[in-house]
Formats: sequence, structure tokens, C-alpha cells
Amino acid sequence: MSKEYAGTKIMMLGNAALARGAYEAGVKVSAAYPGTPSTEISENLVKYKDEVYAEWSPNEKVAMEVAIGASISGVRAMASMKHVGVNVASDPLYTISYSGVNGGLVLVAADDPGIYSSQNEQDSRMVARAAMVPVIEPSDSEEARVFIKRAFELSEEYDTPIIVRETTRLAHSQGLVNLEERVCPEDKPYEKNIAKNVMMPANAIKRHLVVEERLNKMALDANTLDLNRAEYRDTKIGVITSGIPYQYVREALPEASVLKLGLVHPLPKKLIQEFASKVDTLYIVEELEPVIEEQVKSWGIQAIGKEIFTVQGEYSANMLRRAILGQEVECDVPAQVPARPPILCPGCPHRSVYSVLKKLKIHAAGDIGCYTLGAVAPLSVVDTTVCMGASISNLHGMEKAKGKDYVKNWVAVIGDSTFLHTGVNSLMNMVYNKATGTVVILDNSTTGMTGHQDHAATGKTLMGDTTYMINLYHLCKAMGIEHVYEVDAFDLEELERLLKQETQREEVSVIITKSQCALLKTFVPKGKCIVDPEKCKKCGMCVASGCPAMHKAKDGTVEIDPVMCNGCGLCMNSCKFGAISLLENK
Repeated sequence: MSKEYAGTKIMMLGNAALARGAYEAGVKVSAAYPGTPSTEISENLVKYKDEVYAEWSPNEKVAMEVAIGASISGVRAMASMKHVGVNVASDPLYTISYSGVNGGLVLVAADDPGIYSSQNEQDSRMVARAAMVPVIEPSDSEEARVFIKRAFELSEEYDTPIIVRETTRLAHSQGLVNLEERVCPEDKPYEKNIAKNVMMPANAIKRHLVVEERLNKMALDANTLDLNRAEYRDTKIGVITSGIPYQYVREALPEASVLKLGLVHPLPKKLIQEFASKVDTLYIVEELEPVIEEQVKSWGIQAIGKEIFTVQGEYSANMLRRAILGQEVECDVPAQVPARPPILCPGCPHRSVYSVLKKLKIHAAGDIGCYTLGAVAPLSVVDTTVCMGASISNLHGMEKAKGKDYVKNWVAVIGDSTFLHTGVNSLMNMVYNKATGTVVILDNSTTGMTGHQDHAATGKTLMGDTTYMINLYHLCKAMGIEHVYEVDAFDLEELERLLKQETQREEVSVIITKSQCALLKTFVPKGKCIVDPEKCKKCGMCVASGCPAMHKAKDGTVEIDPVMCNGCGLCMNSCKFGAISLLENK
């Protein structure tokens, strides 16, 4: 990547542009928990670590609180997370809305229309309205850089946290960005102010009035705010839109007049009324929920919105052509290729654990991470997935609902990063409330699903510094759990023994399976597994785990792709006939 010098223009992901804009705005503290599609913001911001402190926090609530603390001290600070992370951070978010800020405070919320990598399709603008926090929404990478800088300025001007909302399409698409110098405002002095910063009931009652006044003022000022602009062309069709849908509107309706909103909460009522009065037919184009539409219609303005547009998934130019113009756009028929569902990688330690669970016919309450893929064939072990940390609490709820014998056929599975995110509290709850159940912590030494970020148990920070490595075994023992075990994920015999033993125990127990993710740079394969076709009985036991490095030849014997194989030995240990051996690296 070319060096990021001020005065140059370079192509940047939306996430990289947000990071650059925060850097140029003089942000000094950034906290986040990795989650697609927001992860690259912090990974790009840490490039400026000589001037910006950036961290991976254990979860989004902590990240938000870190940023709040930095803001209270008088510097510009930000937190970044995906939309479901905003749920986790909502507790401090709702309250800091009342308190306001000292240094500028920005929360970047990355929504996921189309559910490319999430468990739901919620709209963060709904949370922002409930929390009474303003929302700014850029439409391309350059706006991402510019708008986040304005967000810090508006945060300080109106004494409020600001949400900058992006979506997957903006986060992971590239655009030309004009780089500018970093401008670092002087730290604001901290002044003790109990009435503003301590949200006990008597103070909160008064601050609620301040919040309402603030939003009313912002709504009035929004009518002339530089983030909002009316583009008048042919006035037969007028469109109110924001964010990435603006790009689709301009492509599908190049002659239409457009009111492009950069500040999407609170809305500029006078500006919208003026625009609506000048167009014959008004459309409101927004992905997901009718947040803008419902407010506009409540003012008595005639508009067309979700009557013809969906509340599901991403929009496109072709979708708008069909809905607004009635045009059926002919597209080239895509090549008919076989579907490629997501699958655990060759050498993944989760596959080994799930193979044993499947053999023992044990159900797994699942969690958020790569290991969620244990729900799909051929493993089909994971029965539930709700949210971060829910596997342990779900198992606890099952036991309290159906009794100790019921959970002897269940385990909770959770990754090391997710366990530290919210699993610790869930496990604590099991111990405190005298539960029965076995928790399997799948420790692969990374936050795998979002691109191998470090966490509190890896011994390295986002800044690249070596740090104390949280010991999961000792953490579990410190909770008072007597039966805690560590085992190599590929030691099938010992893993099977432990699962049989612990699932029958009428106490809380923890099994920590320790094997590195095969995609980590520090991972060293043992070698390559090879098949002796003369010994192969064509039984298929070795391919039952669904390793993508393996397939059956036409004659029914098994073949292993040497390029994909990581030498984990799962297939070798599954073969009862000695047909598979490990060719060790020299």
C-alpha cells in the first residue's frame, strides 16, 4: 500500500477511510471489539499508533466505556463495532447521551443489510433514536473520511456522542480519498461536574431535558447543515435517501432530484418539506427499516416508500429501476457453478471436537464464531446460536427447565475470544446458581471468524505490544469450578473420555480444547497426511468430518489434496485400518 501522505489521493476501503478521517480529526483513543463489517477500522487506525492509542477491548460495552472515559478526560475518542455490538454497548450509550461529552465522542456502528456475516439484520438508526443520539451516514469512502471529522466537531458543538453509521457495502468497497493533515485540537480541560457526569436519578431527570433541547436545536440547524444537500434536476421524481442507497439512486435515476441526507437523525423537517413541495412524486429510499419514511409521513408529507421497497437485504440500482420505473432489466445469466457453502478449514481444531461430539451423539448449544459452522452437514452438531456468550446461558436455562439428566446429552461450545467477551459472566452464573453442565471452550488462540485478531488470552495487544496472557484454566478455577481440564483438540481418545466423564457429572465442568487455528502465521503443520489405496477399505469414516482436503476417487478410495492438507491427523486417527499415515515435515 502506498504511504498515506497528506495532499495525495488514494483508493481506500470505507473502513480505512473512516480510520483516516478519525486520525485527521485528532482522535487520541480508539477502542473496539472485532466484528465484520467493522473490523478493519481499528486495523487501519493502528497504523498511526505513534499518535493514536488503539485497543481491542474484551467486548463492545467495555470499548464504549473506554472511549467515554477518554472523552470525559478531554480528548477526542471513538469506539467501533458491528450492529449487534451496539446492543452490547447500549447500556453506556443510552446514559452518555444524557451526560454529553467533553472531548468529541464518536461511535461507528456497522450495519449488515443482507446478513452477510451476522445473526440478524437490525438497523442501528432505531437504537440511535431510542438513545437520542444523532446519526451521520456517509455514502462513499471520501464522505466517510470527511463525515467522521465533522462528527467529532458536531459532538463537541452540541455536547453529544455521535453515531457514524455505515453498512457492509460501504465498509468493504473502495473509493478515491483525498488525504489531509492531522489537526489535533488542544485537550479540553477536565472540570468536576457532578450534575453532568454522575447519572443518579436526580441528575438524570434534569439531563433528560437537556437532551430534548439539544435534539430540537440540532433538528433546526440540520436544515442548513453542510452534511445535507438538495440536488435539483427533473422535478417529476424526487428521492430522499442517504448512505449507500444514494449511489443506487444516482445510477438508476440519473435525472431525478435528490435530497441527500448526511445527518439522518434528527431530520431537517423544513428542508424536507421544501424539497417535497418542489417535486411531483416523492420516494424515500432507505435500506432496512422505514426510519426516515415514518417521520416524513407523520408530518403529512405524501411519499412512497416501503409500499414498493423491501425492508430486507441490500438494495441495488436494478431493484430501483423495477420498483420505480417498472423496468425489467435483463442481466447476463450467471455461470451455473456448484454452491459452495461455508465450511471449517482443513486442519481446524473445531472439526476434531465436533467429530467426537457427533460420535457420542451429544448436542451442542452454540455461540458466535467459526465454530457456528458445526451446525451444518456433515457435522450437524450445533443446535442453537443466539448471540455472544449465549451458549453457556442457554445450557444453564435448559438444565433449570428440564433437570440435570437432560443436559447429560448436551454441552455448551464457545471460542476463547467469545468466552472472554461475555462467556465469563454466563459461566459465573452457572456456578453461582448451582448448575449442572459441561462447557467446552474451543481455544484456538485467536478471534478467528473476523480475521485473526488478538484478545486478552493471546498475549499481544492491537498495538503489537506483548502483554499478560489471561490463563483460561486458572480463570475457570478461580470461579470455584473443581473440574477443569485442558486437552489437545486432536487427541480424540482423551477428548472422548473426558466428554463421556464430564457430561455425566452433576456439577459444572469445563473442558478447554487447546489447538491453534491452522490459519495463524505461527501455526506450523506437522506434515501431510497420505493415503495407501491398497489399505483403504472405502468405508468413508475418514471423510465423515467433512474436511475439504479430502474426497473420494471414482473407485471409492479416499484421496487427500496435499496443497490443502495441514497434517492435523484427524483423518488418520479416524481410520481403523491404518490406511492413512502422516508424512512429517523435515
